[in-house]
Amino acid sequence: MSMNSNSLPERPALSDGHKGHLAMLAFSALVAGSFSLGSMVANEITPAAINAVRFVLAGALIGAAAALGPGLQRAHFEAPWRYLLLGGVFAIYFVLMFYGLKTAAPVSAAAVFTLTPAMSGVFGWLLLRQVTTPRMALALAIGGAGALWVIFRADLSALMAFEIGQGEMVYFWGCMAHALYTPLVRKLNRGEPALVFTFGMLVAGALVLIIFGWRDLRATDWAGLKPIVWIGLFYLSFCASALTFVLLQFSTLRLPSAKVMAYTYLVPTWVILWEMALGKGWPSGFILVGIALTMVALWLLLKDEGRH
Repeated sequence: MSMNSNSLPERPALSDGHKGHLAMLAFSALVAGSFSLGSMVANEITPAAINAVRFVLAGALIGAAAALGPGLQRAHFEAPWRYLLLGGVFAIYFVLMFYGLKTAAPVSAAAVFTLTPAMSGVFGWLLLRQVTTPRMALALAIGGAGALWVIFRADLSALMAFEIGQGEMVYFWGCMAHALYTPLVRKLNRGEPALVFTFGMLVAGALVLIIFGWRDLRATDWAGLKPIVWIGLFYLSFCASALTFVLLQFSTLRLPSAKVMAYTYLVPTWVILWEMALGKGWPSGFILVGIALTMVALWLLLKDEGRH
C-alpha cells in the first residue's frame, strides 16, 4: 500500500524576510558576545595589540572569501585612501571599545552601543542627506532614553549631574567613530563588491593598528597569554568580525535598513544572557527598565511603516 505524499502537509519554506531576521538575531547575539568576552580580556592585553591581530585574522578570512567569490581585481583598489580612511575609523572604534571595557560593565557598554543608530542618523544626514522617518525618530529617542538609563545605572541623581563612568565615556567616542563609518561606506564605495570592499578596509585597518601598536605587539608575551585571551581573540576575529559581516550582508539584501538597524537594540539583552551564562548573574531590576525601553525601540523599528 503506497502512501500518498500529497496527504502530508508540506512545511512552508522560510521567506527571504524571515531568513534576514534570523540572520540578524544571530548577528546581535554574536556582537553581544564581544562585550562579555572583551571585558574578560581587556585588562590582559593592550587594545592595540589584540585588535591588530584581530584585523589580520579577519582580513585573511574575508580576503580568501573575496578571492573565491567575486575575485580581487586591481580596479577594486583604486583610490586606496578610501580604505585607509575607513580602516582608520573602524580601528578607532575597536581600540576605544577595549579601553572602555577595562572599567565599563558589559551591559553598560552595550547600552552605549545602542546610541550608534541615532548618531549614524546624524552623520547620514550630514554626508548623504538621508532623512529619518517619524517612527524611526521616535524609536531612536526611546532607545536612547533606555540606553542612558542603563549607562547611568538607573541613578537619577547621576543622570541629572551627567556623571558618566570613564569607561562608558571612552567607548562613547568609539561609537561615534562606528556611527561615522556606516554612511562613509556608502559614500566612498564605487561599486566594489561588499566582500572586496571590506577586505580593503580590514587590510588598511590592520596596517594602521600595526603601526600604532607596534611597541605593544613587540612587548606582548604571546606565549604567556592566558587561554581566555586566545579564546577571546579567535571569537572576536571569526565570530564577532568575519561571521557577523557575512550575516549583515545577507540581511541587508533581504531587509530594509531600518529593520537591520533595529537589532542594535537587542544587543544589551543578549549581553545579559551572555553574562548569566558566564556566571555573572542578573543586573538590578531598575537597569532592566532601561533594557525594556530598548526593546520597545526594537519593536517600533521592526513594525512595518509600509510593505517593502
